Amino acid sequence: MKSMDQTGAFSEAPPAASGANIEKWDVEDNAFWESTGKRIAYRNLMISVPALLCAFAVWGMWGIITVQMLNLGFPFTQAELFTLTAIAGIAGATMRIPASFFIRLAGGRNTIFLTTAMLLAPAIGTGIALQHKDWPLWVFQLMALWSGVGGGNFASSMSNISTFFPKRLQGTALGINAGVGNFGVTTMQVVIPLVMTLSIFGAWGGESMTLLKDSGWLFGKITAGTQTYIQNAGFAWVLSLVPLAILCWFGMNNLKTVSPDAGNPIVSFVKVTWLYTLAFVPAIFILYLYLPKPTGLGLISMWVAIPLDIILALLMMKIAAFGPMKANVAKQFEIFRDKHTWSMTALYIVTFGSFIGFSMALPLSITVIFGVSHVPDAAGVMQHTLKNPNAPSAFTYAWIGPFVGALIRPVGGWISDKVGGSIVTQVISAIMVAASIAVGYVMLLAYKSPMPEQYFTLFMVLFVVLFAATGIGNGSTFRTIGVIFDRTQAGPVLGWTSAIAAYGAFIAPVVIGAQIKAGTPEIAMYGFAIFYALCLVLNWWFYLRKDAYVKNP
Repeated sequence: MKSMDQTGAFSEAPPAASGANIEKWDVEDNAFWESTGKRIAYRNLMISVPALLCAFAVWGMWGIITVQMLNLGFPFTQAELFTLTAIAGIAGATMRIPASFFIRLAGGRNTIFLTTAMLLAPAIGTGIALQHKDWPLWVFQLMALWSGVGGGNFASSMSNISTFFPKRLQGTALGINAGVGNFGVTTMQVVIPLVMTLSIFGAWGGESMTLLKDSGWLFGKITAGTQTYIQNAGFAWVLSLVPLAILCWFGMNNLKTVSPDAGNPIVSFVKVTWLYTLAFVPAIFILYLYLPKPTGLGLISMWVAIPLDIILALLMMKIAAFGPMKANVAKQFEIFRDKHTWSMTALYIVTFGSFIGFSMALPLSITVIFGVSHVPDAAGVMQHTLKNPNAPSAFTYAWIGPFVGALIRPVGGWISDKVGGSIVTQVISAIMVAASIAVGYVMLLAYKSPMPEQYFTLFMVLFVVLFAATGIGNGSTFRTIGVIFDRTQAGPVLGWTSAIAAYGAFIAPVVIGAQIKAGTPEIAMYGFAIFYALCLVLNWWFYLRKDAYVKNP
């Protein structure tokens, strides 16, 4: 449509829109970007960021909740508590698989509104469950599973924002969305210990519980005997989720060029709800096969569970999709024929997989490794049950690493826009190899020491280096994806890679927890270092060697 300007000449009118639906969108046209696209793109980005932050907080909250459950004397073992973070991890990863395709199927505004509103269910449900110390483990496992919806939101959020920005700004825009969104991990680690000390909901929030072990928050220790409200770890997010959902609905847009067959909002909501529901089926089935008795059958290992879960989730989508949705799903499955989809998946596991995995595992790891004095018994067998009076509080320190990783992520995107994404990925991969080996060695020393706290500062410094490297790498890999793939494929690829990388939230707690139980926590970190080294070679082969498929995208 053309309109007449002040000179009497005809010029392009702003994008034709019907409510929140934008018909014309060509941000590679600089004139369109400057006159119209920039304003709309940044408005959607600014709303997307806090919504994604809350999604991360709800997904990751079990990493903190489990520590406080231990401090409050919930009747579960350390291994059982590690399963809660692992369940939230695998659920979030599985949810990301269908979420990778939501934007094309349902539209950006419709998807982000609904998936943000959905977070109210696990937030409220977790708050209710945590008021009952005597409830069985499966109830808390169900809540952890439900929290996976928050993990799924990342894939749809990143897919959505990628469609609003030109290629030259992909690294920066996605770095801001993901980087600030990742602050949800830090926000959760700071907010939850604080709100658990306050009766912020009065009589509506339930009764307090007495700490049996020392706890802590950002500014220090909370002594045993203090009254605490662990249920606020869930309830507190309602205060932000309600206004955010409203803001998503009234402030975001659907791009008809990206989602031509989204249909009306109700139809879109049905698509998203249907595919999310389907994703729960393989997650529950695989967890039942994987988890030990009495919760599950304990028949398969984690390394069987993950690929089987991915395959089943994809099959469920392909078989159960109906109507026009079926053709759209099939079209988006074409990304799996491109070798770059698989190379970038591996590289994003290095960065985001490590970030979210370490974020989930770090609080409980600090508590288990540094919270006790490791001394031999009369027979010379090392014991790990004696309380360490000088133990650092996980609540005081666990937030630092995710904070640094999230803070530096936009910087990684910006640097990659300037020098190329793959060279940045190569440098940070090398750093992660060295830092992982060093962290493993320090964990070994601490787990054999009657005074493990003497190694804690070095432990935290090295982990912060790891988190910083993952943050920069998150930005660089997204820049690479935005350059390699065209606009119709970039979104699904971003979603898919983030889905697979999210299994890090399942892998890291399980691997680290298992190795701590075996008395060899360093083995977990050495294994991660080997994987990083292999991916370093992969990145060089695909994108940095002389005859690379795509040179330093």
